[in-house]
Order: sequence, then C-alpha cells, then structure tokens
Amino acid sequence: MQTRRLWLLLTAAGLLLSLMSGTGAGAQAVPGVHGVSAASGTSAASGTSRASGTEASPERQQMLGHDQRIILIDAGHGGIDGGTSHGPILEKDITLAISRRLFLLLRSDGFDAILNRTGDYAPSDENRWLRSSSRHMKDLAQRKELAETLPANVVVSIHINWAPSPAKQGPLVLYRQEGRSFLLAKSIQDQLNQLYGVKTAPRTGKPFYLLNKITATTVIVEAGFISSPSDRSRLCSPKGQEEIAEAIAVGIAAYLMEV
Repeated sequence: MQTRRLWLLLTAAGLLLSLMSGTGAGAQAVPGVHGVSAASGTSAASGTSRASGTEASPERQQMLGHDQRIILIDAGHGGIDGGTSHGPILEKDITLAISRRLFLLLRSDGFDAILNRTGDYAPSDENRWLRSSSRHMKDLAQRKELAETLPANVVVSIHINWAPSPAKQGPLVLYRQEGRSFLLAKSIQDQLNQLYGVKTAPRTGKPFYLLNKITATTVIVEAGFISSPSDRSRLCSPKGQEEIAEAIAVGIAAYLMEV
C-alpha cells in the first residue's frame, strides 16, 4: 500500500511538472506548488483571456470560496482509449481541450486546480500496481487513486456523449446520490443549460466507477453529444470549448460559495 501511494504521489508531481513542458505560449505561476510553473499548452490556451491576467485578489478568492481546496479535473479517455467518435473526431481530444481551458480558468481565479492528463496518453500506462489484465480497469483505478492521494476535494470528470439519433443533444451532468455531489452537479448543469438553451436536470450515475469509488465530491460532465451536428459544432470549435469551460468553471465556483 505504501509503495502504491508513493507511486501515485510521484504521478501527481509528474502531472504538475509536465505542465511546464507544454509547447504553447508562455507559462504562468502556479501558487502553492513550490515554484512549479504551468505552461498554457497548445490550442487550449488560445482565446483564454481570463487566464492571461494576474492572479485573483484575496478578496475575489474569498468570494469564490477559495480556501486551499483541491479541484481535480479528469480529462476523460486518452491514448489508446479514444472514447466515442464521429468520423475522425475523437472524444479524447475534445475532453482534453475543454479540460485544459477549465484548468486555466480555475487557476486564474485562484483555485488549486490540477489536471490529471496533460496530453494524449492513457492514465492506465502509469498504473503498475493494480493486478488486473483489464486496461480499462487500470485506467479507472489510476484516476480514482490519484484523486484520493492528492487528496482532491472536488473531482470533475469531462466526457462527451453519443446517441443513435442525431436529434439527441445538450449537456448532462451525472452525480453520486449524495448531497454535495448533487449540489455540484446542479450548479454546473444550470450554467451549461444557459449556454445550450435547454432545461435538462442532472441525473444520478449509479453504474459509473468514479462516482462509486471516489470519496470526494465527484461529478461527470457530459459536455454535449458528438452525434448531434449542433453540439458537435460547439464541441469542436475553440470558442465553443471556451464557453463550455467557462460555464463549468462558474458552476464550480457557485457550488464552492455554498459549501
């Protein structure tokens, strides 16, 4: 157990350090991480005006509920696991783009946010402690163990939906049947509903491993349907990705003001 926790701690440190090696524009200081700088990355940094500004003032941090609580952003899929798709468009690429933008927005508002995947790789590649032949199970277990080891207070897992009918559209936030998870899900869902012009209610996600296994307040955000032409247009554009990340960030901040 000690060996496994040490491995996960090193993994968490590696994730933070890997943000320094991005190929995009510039780097911004990450407060509270002992001199580590987070690169703004590739396309995820474009158009993120809030992230390019100064750090949030102490008054703004207090207003937003910032008190050293760690927010773990889980960028769904990655590496060999492309997730759902539409032609050459892969879920893993969209979730990473939105997650990077969300990370920058939260950091710019003074939150202690951590992104668990900074490139196109599968977290299962780092899992050498779980005795399982299932790559999928290793991936999920690695995400869960990282959340517990940090330890994260809030976990937001970013995914993209799919349906047989292209008419099915809009965002959906899934939560564990527990009070705080519901409040976080509702807060994010309300913001996404405003963006998409819908009135969807968040739902429980009983079958999902992360919702069942992570003890922190956890939600899964299905940011839209890749099978819907209108959703796909938003999901694949830098402006749309920025708007989605902004809605999620505002939802997280609103939740933290209430708890």
